[in-house]
Amino acid sequence: MGGLKRRIADARKADKAPRDSFVRQTFCLAREDAREKAREWFATYPKAAYWTEVESWRQLEGDRIEFTMRRLPSAD
Repeated sequence: MGGLKRRIADARKADKAPRDSFVRQTFCLAREDAREKAREWFATYPKAAYWTEVESWRQLEGDRIEFTMRRLPSAD
């Protein structure tokens, strides 16, 4: 019975995973550091080739920004 519970839990995790091929990374940084990190991503993975974007962001206490960057795994 333990195996069945594990398979159900694994299936639920898989359902919550994004179903696209984008690479995502989430950061939580001070506002200026967050801006610099986003600039680094855009410099390393140009938007035209990788479809790079800030997928989501929110402001937290203490002037910290939590944000998720998204890009394609390659420029093909």
